[in-house]
Amino acid sequence: MRKSLQIDKLLPMIRDYLIDYLPNKRFYSPNTIEAYRTALSLFLDFVCTSNTLELYQVTFDLITPDMLSQFLEWLEKERQCSPSTRNHRLACIRSFYKYAGTMDITLTIFYQNMMKVPLKKTEMSKTVKFLDEDALRILLQQPDPLKPKGFRDLFYLVLMYDTGCRNREILDLKLQNLRVTEKNPYVIVTGKGNKTRTVPIMAKTVQYFEKYTQIFHKDLVPDSYLFYVKSKGLLQQMSPDNVARFMQKYGENASDVGAIIPGKLHPHMLRATRAMHLYRGGMPLALLSEWLGHANLETTMIYYGKQVIM
Repeated sequence: MRKSLQIDKLLPMIRDYLIDYLPNKRFYSPNTIEAYRTALSLFLDFVCTSNTLELYQVTFDLITPDMLSQFLEWLEKERQCSPSTRNHRLACIRSFYKYAGTMDITLTIFYQNMMKVPLKKTEMSKTVKFLDEDALRILLQQPDPLKPKGFRDLFYLVLMYDTGCRNREILDLKLQNLRVTEKNPYVIVTGKGNKTRTVPIMAKTVQYFEKYTQIFHKDLVPDSYLFYVKSKGLLQQMSPDNVARFMQKYGENASDVGAIIPGKLHPHMLRATRAMHLYRGGMPLALLSEWLGHANLETTMIYYGKQVIM
């Protein structure tokens, strides 16, 4: 076998990617890093076995798009992996190659080659459900703003739609995370892997926030949870089950008065709704991915770069 110019780059670069880049530059969680490690390990094991090679003999220029395609087929047929798991392994491998190209421009060609291997369509990518503008308008008319809990629920829906945050991200917000006195108000969101991002909010959302705090946060304690419930006289962080209950109720009420709700309304549907409205409004997928807090563009493509239904 001829000696490759890349023979000393692949394995050290994988090591730096997993040990330094993902935890220290991207701040990924240990579980997420382990998923990337697993994907790369499986792929390298497959390459070695298929070509009767030792690990140290595997190089960048030895791995081809055809070999990657064979690996993905092996995952499905031999390991009985689902299409979504297949896509996740591919996304992890692509992410590494993108990193490699960033660190060494001569390796960019290998990232471009890996991008030739497509994601596989999944049932999830075909059935991303979201609300059209009319359905959203009707939904926001369902909570009773004259009742404290009704206004709380309305503000929750408004904030979730405006920010496009995950349900857990909203529940983890504290008063100090909403910077409403700035010239351009925003929310500081902590997402998966403890990665922090800022999300701008509209002036109308700020108005809802100010009224909400007058009802539920008269003392304005900065480190108190934005959304809470009272249990046995104590304030506790609102649970996902609580949100799921009132969203399902309002979704059913909206359906009763003519809104087209695709199935049971749940928190992620509102996040998908915001993302689809922005995407259809012209926001590029790369920017949308960053705004949503996705770790990889491929994740956004799976949900919003494919066919969806309302």
